Amino acid sequence: MTNSGTIELKKVRTKKDLRRFIKVQFQLYKGNQYWCPPMWMDELKTLDRDKNPAFDFCDAEYWIAYRGSEMVGRIAGIINHNANKRWNEKLVRFGWIDFIDDPQVSGKLIEAVIAWGKEKGMDGIHGPLGFSDMDNEGMLIKGFEELSTLASIYNYPYYVTHMERFGFQKAADWVQYEFSIPPEIPDKVERLSFLVQEKYKLHLVKAKRSKDLLPYAPKMFRTLNAAFDELYGYTALTQRQMDMYVKAYFGFIRPEFVTFVVDEQDEVIGFGISMPSLTKALQRCHGKLFPFGFLYILRAIKKNDTIDMYLNGVRPDYQGKGVNALYYNEMHKAYIKYGITKAITNPQLEENAKALTIWKNFDGRQHMTRRCWIKHF
Repeated sequence: MTNSGTIELKKVRTKKDLRRFIKVQFQLYKGNQYWCPPMWMDELKTLDRDKNPAFDFCDAEYWIAYRGSEMVGRIAGIINHNANKRWNEKLVRFGWIDFIDDPQVSGKLIEAVIAWGKEKGMDGIHGPLGFSDMDNEGMLIKGFEELSTLASIYNYPYYVTHMERFGFQKAADWVQYEFSIPPEIPDKVERLSFLVQEKYKLHLVKAKRSKDLLPYAPKMFRTLNAAFDELYGYTALTQRQMDMYVKAYFGFIRPEFVTFVVDEQDEVIGFGISMPSLTKALQRCHGKLFPFGFLYILRAIKKNDTIDMYLNGVRPDYQGKGVNALYYNEMHKAYIKYGITKAITNPQLEENAKALTIWKNFDGRQHMTRRCWIKHF
């Protein structure tokens, strides 16, 4: 679809502009049954230079595309200096990209980030990526008729055609799985969990309240940094980022669906974090907590048959030793107890074989694939 009229890009300068920037996707996906709206509050915090500690090492600009008074697209340009140093690259990231099916719109958005990147001395562009791996990343290339999750990007199929038209190539793909929760835990998983626990003298953190997990949260993030260090584009979270995520998320997680594996020194060497799916609740409240959104969200957290598996990892010196069986076994028990019948994995890099072997014992399917695109100038 090509529309007539001149496209004008406007940089986001004010708080009001930032709200418009967030609103673009709500207009574009209004009524879409597969899109999971983000939480407005989280989007505002992430994109606000004064609130997101990633701006300690990132530069960013945001643009909105207009045709007359109509918003028809948006994009963020991000330079993560820590990531570029870690990977010895000079790449500008693009993220928060949305546009109508018009190459004039998408072209101007991409060109704006490229021009800005060149001004900053970059020699290539890749994305969709956020400020860090804790932000949603990857453009959907398969699974357009699957229900998305809060922790993943949804976009229309035509986005892929636009990226290919502009000469972008695959940099990395993330795959996602949906699987059924068996009503009983397989004996071999129970046995493996017991053997691993005994052999390496490990134990599980038993938490009745979310605040019981708080002393272990900083340790978990240190393990996350070590476990994710070699993954595409990863850059270690700083202490200020860790503090922000602990404050933002550890207050409302359900501890039954979170498992920390610790060693004899009480250090977290493996973890699995999952939450009841919030997709349908966020669709009902359009991503806003008020006036009634928090009620939908609380209801979804307390009663749900679907779980979203957000994060999991094992410290490198314990990888390949079956530690993941420990936290998945423990979470599996909770899923059965609370009536969870379906689980959606977090996006996993397709070459991350260590993570992907986890799903071989479950009745599931790969149902979504997301791509990071790259183009050098």
